[in-house]
Amino acid sequence: MTSSGQNIQDGGPLLPEAADLGRRAAQDAVRGPAAGRPVVTRFAPSPNGALHIGHAYAAIAAHDFAQAAGGAFLLRIEDIDGQRSRAEHIEMILADLHWLGLTWDAIIYQSDRTDSYVSALEQLRAAGLIYRCTCTRSDIAAALKQRPVRHGPDGPQYPGTCKGKAIDTSMPHCWRLDMAAACQVAGQMTWQDMEAGAQDANPAIFGDVVLWRKDSPASYHLAATVDDAAGGITHVVRGRDLFAYTGLHRLIQRLLALQEPVYWHHVLIRDTDGEKLSKSRKSEGLRVIRNTGIDGADLAASLRRGELPLGMSR
Repeated sequence: MTSSGQNIQDGGPLLPEAADLGRRAAQDAVRGPAAGRPVVTRFAPSPNGALHIGHAYAAIAAHDFAQAAGGAFLLRIEDIDGQRSRAEHIEMILADLHWLGLTWDAIIYQSDRTDSYVSALEQLRAAGLIYRCTCTRSDIAAALKQRPVRHGPDGPQYPGTCKGKAIDTSMPHCWRLDMAAACQVAGQMTWQDMEAGAQDANPAIFGDVVLWRKDSPASYHLAATVDDAAGGITHVVRGRDLFAYTGLHRLIQRLLALQEPVYWHHVLIRDTDGEKLSKSRKSEGLRVIRNTGIDGADLAASLRRGELPLGMSR
């Protein structure tokens, strides 16, 4: 399914760093994790709010990377959070991307792929690598007061309250990864970033992460990793704020015997306080900019030249 009947290779000037890396990816097709596979990238927004300039940069980076490599660019709508995802936000995402002049070769909705996540979870359950957890946030906070734990990128690791215990399955529960068991099965792992080079994967820093939530299907980590493999994504183009999480995603790939992609973690767009743009900080949405009458193609061209709106930096 294409967005407008156009092939992405019909585009104009490209984001320089994306173009350079994309051409390199095409030249490196005979070696590395993505060897022998046509280049495929993706942009994967969640329809829980408005896209902002940071999203525009990320979408352009993934689009231009694929275009320079003569590959494919996919749009994946991460809409499995039923409490926060909204149809009107999906419509706004599509409108914003079209306004920027971007096209894609296929569009995937995570809400259509729940069976794939169930299958992945069952595979991990059958291997004895996950366990049920009924803890609430207050339960975990209370346990942390009694037992010091290591801290990871997301804060204190889960203290293991439910691990190894019989759980009443009628109670609301999530599924957590038994990190120690998973790391033992997976062994030593590495992953490749196109700028930072070879990296040792150290997923243990996250502790027993949630892979299936109480209130919705798969967690971001499980769903995104499964979908990247299913979509044939050879190069995951995303912001540097996700760099630390790649070791965890590499672990899930190893446990589920999924193909390993190459990564490019690009720079982030920051606001006047030096903080990355985000929905939670209510960064100005693309729709607001669009409604001022600015031409989206001109904005995209400015971003490709490294020209940012007043007050923003890289």
